[in-house]
Amino acid sequence: MDEVYVCTDSEEIADVVQTHDGRVIMTSDTHTNGTERIAEAADKLVREMNYPEPDLIVDVQGDEPLLDPNHIDAVVAEHMRHEDWDILVPSQPFHEPETPHVVKIIHDVNYRIISMSRAVVPLPFKSKPKYYLKHLDSISFRPAALRDFASLETSNLESIEGIELMRAIENGMTLGTVVLEGNRYSINVPEDYDRAKEDILNDPFRNKY
Repeated sequence: MDEVYVCTDSEEIADVVQTHDGRVIMTSDTHTNGTERIAEAADKLVREMNYPEPDLIVDVQGDEPLLDPNHIDAVVAEHMRHEDWDILVPSQPFHEPETPHVVKIIHDVNYRIISMSRAVVPLPFKSKPKYYLKHLDSISFRPAALRDFASLETSNLESIEGIELMRAIENGMTLGTVVLEGNRYSINVPEDYDRAKEDILNDPFRNKY
């Protein structure tokens, strides 16, 4: 990774980031999801801040405070190996698919994503899978794909399930996944926040700072 910016429409967040010598790109407060926000920030980076067009743009979402930075490297390396993938969404095996707060991923034999859902997929109708795959929140985009995504209208399944990247799938973009090991989780409900406050005290990466 060459550059890291926090993209936000919140002056409060911007002030905190800058207090810690971080860099901020202010964005509109009208975006319907984080991918649209990242697209605006990427556009500003190139057009207003004169940064050269990057090979990839990685959206590291703030709801995964226990992110392993080695996973970001793995995402970038895998995406660079697949020039035909517009977007790479990492995934992780887990065994509790019933919660709708966790998005599940289904991929083909070449790890191209077929679909995503908050439902239990694949449905264990004839047999139970060895594990399910959950969507992780460090997503890599080709710059052109990110621009295309932001230019598209909200899609049908996106509006039904509340999964923004279904817009990309429904419009024919190619999405792939890399399966990562570990115990990552997003903060989706208050119980996740309580858990993260405990876990972060022993996080090996946080302790470096």
